[in-house]
Amino acid sequence: MSDDIQLPRNLLLVDDEPNIVSALKRTLRRDNYSILTAGSGAEGLALLAAHDVGVIISDQRMPQMTGVDFLRKVKALYPKTVRIVLSGYTELDSVTSAINEGAIYKFLTKPWDDEQLRGHIQEAFLRYEMELENRRLTEQIRRSNEELCLLNRSLEQQVTEKTREIIKGVTILQVSQEILEHLPVAIIGIDEQQMVAVSNRRADELFRRHPGESLPGLPVTECLPESLLQVVQNKLLRGSPESGNGAPQLIDGGLMHVWVSVMGVSSRSRGTIVVLSPVQAY
Repeated sequence: MSDDIQLPRNLLLVDDEPNIVSALKRTLRRDNYSILTAGSGAEGLALLAAHDVGVIISDQRMPQMTGVDFLRKVKALYPKTVRIVLSGYTELDSVTSAINEGAIYKFLTKPWDDEQLRGHIQEAFLRYEMELENRRLTEQIRRSNEELCLLNRSLEQQVTEKTREIIKGVTILQVSQEILEHLPVAIIGIDEQQMVAVSNRRADELFRRHPGESLPGLPVTECLPESLLQVVQNKLLRGSPESGNGAPQLIDGGLMHVWVSVMGVSSRSRGTIVVLSPVQAY
């Protein structure tokens, strides 16, 4: 048994001869068992129904019900108990079949040797307690496995839901990127290190230095004109998150409205968004 579990050692003695029961109790007095006694198999069954008994010692020759018949019933009703017959040599043949079928753990003879009897009973209780501990551990493992199965199912469900969210987010991002690419305005996202983080096709066409070049990853000082940088800087100095539309700027030979917005109003993003739209001539 585990160190934190200490079960009482309940021992049942079944014999129709009171002097035999008394002698057994004297022999076992030093072992601190909780001893129950019965004068017949019927009394023994009644005691077993009311108490958790670990080891049973029964005489074979008893009126109405033999020890073997009694222990066969005990095995069917209380299979965890360890069952011992204490009787004479001449009755060995009558209990052999019960031993073979597992109804009896040991056959001990009268008269008994006190020390041997005490050792056999000690061994029987160890066997009983080991069986209880094995059952306890088996049940604990079963419960742990059930909990792990529930946890795995929960994790699988969470992973499935999170995967759906990621796929949905990626889809939305791809759609948003495609929309940005086809807008007739130039859009540039600038991070806190003053690097271009995002740009659409129109922005790349306006400000790239070489054919096929895209702006993300470049310092804004290397790809944006000074006049546009000044507009962005003024916006950052004011610190207002609302979009600002300054005077039209001459960009790539054409006039453009410039909107500058500071990120972080509705998200955790940090940086600046610059939108440039051509000035329509009327």
